[in-house]
Amino acid sequence: MNTRYRKILDSIFRAPTTPTLPFAEIEALVLHLGGQVLERQGSRVKMLLGEPCWRCHRPHPGKEARRYQIEEAREFLLRAGVRP
Repeated sequence: MNTRYRKILDSIFRAPTTPTLPFAEIEALVLHLGGQVLERQGSRVKMLLGEPCWRCHRPHPGKEARRYQIEEAREFLLRAGVRP
């Protein structure tokens, strides 16, 4: 894993949760790990990483993921076996 994705992963697993992570970075990490990002209706997104899936809404009008979304992404990655 290169430095860019390592930093994104560290940001997701950082405590306390940082509210300044762009949502697109989470999507990029999932794609880098071999997952899929599927567009749904409106701003809905479904992310798959092996067996686990995560359904969420892409934030708008801002680009930063909200704190609860980062925490959900952390749980999603843990279920998929991804550790920092």
